[in-house]
Amino acid sequence: MKKLLNDPQNVVRESLAGFAAAHADLIRVCFDPVYVVRADAPVSGKVGVISGGGSGHEPMHGGFVGRGMLDAACPGQVFTSPTPNQMEAASSAVEGGAGVLQIVKNFTGDIMNFEMAAELCQARGIEGQAVIVNDDVAVEDSLYTAGRRGVGTTVLAEKICGAAAERGYDLSRVAAVGRKVIGKGRSMGMALSPCTVPAAGKPSFVLGQNEMEMGIGIHGEPGRERMPLSKAREVTAYMAETILADLPFRTGDRVIAMVNGMGATPLMELYLVNGELERILAARQIAVVRRLVGNYITSLEMAGCSITLLQADDELLSLWDEPVRTPALRWGI
Repeated sequence: MKKLLNDPQNVVRESLAGFAAAHADLIRVCFDPVYVVRADAPVSGKVGVISGGGSGHEPMHGGFVGRGMLDAACPGQVFTSPTPNQMEAASSAVEGGAGVLQIVKNFTGDIMNFEMAAELCQARGIEGQAVIVNDDVAVEDSLYTAGRRGVGTTVLAEKICGAAAERGYDLSRVAAVGRKVIGKGRSMGMALSPCTVPAAGKPSFVLGQNEMEMGIGIHGEPGRERMPLSKAREVTAYMAETILADLPFRTGDRVIAMVNGMGATPLMELYLVNGELERILAARQIAVVRRLVGNYITSLEMAGCSITLLQADDELLSLWDEPVRTPALRWGI
């Protein structure tokens, strides 16, 4: 294992300390319990939007804390759900009198702990609702889930729900927007190489020199098929066609498209994949009206990528275009 570490057991805490120093104008990091919160929280009269999950997926979630996106994020240990007391503390820190929305990826530990946190918050008089992201078209009932995994659409839901809360929507309306995003978003990923969890010290799975895994999870979970290494054109078509058939997407649709790197894939390759995706969608007369290309939901140093497509109506596009200022995503400010 070659990583820039001191002690593998302290990697999350030490990384968060550096993160706090780098972005002190936007966020604060609390360490007991651990959570990231926007610098001006709580915002009076505004719905608080929180999320969280295991570390190792940076910039998600902490990198998306700030104006127009998340009010707080709870980082667990690497690939491990945060605890209920983290989520309760984060909810208390952002509660401005309008309630708190939880955005939860569909992984068993995340679901269980966020539900426990919601009960703790309710006992303290904090109104809450939750939306569950389950957008991965690759597999059902994986190692970590009952049903589909929550992956790339999480980023889009955090941006759009954050904008809705910033605009002044009430809790039920922000939650409804989140459920709309989840209902209209689909994702799929692939891996060219595994990743190594620092505490484990060895790769999470093994791929041959000329193999790739289609439909991989963000924790290194098995995908739907192990295949011979193929050209980017074929890889993109496999993922795009699987996603397009699932909703299904139709001629005339407008979509927000995200081509996401898994941590070790150069932007040169991600832009190449984006070009292939644009060609496929144009051939189907599906209009890409907004785009993200880069590392947004990663898996440590895994090589590979994922594609997320979101059917976008006027409301979702308007919320997407609202200003956002976070460490990892910003425009309009």
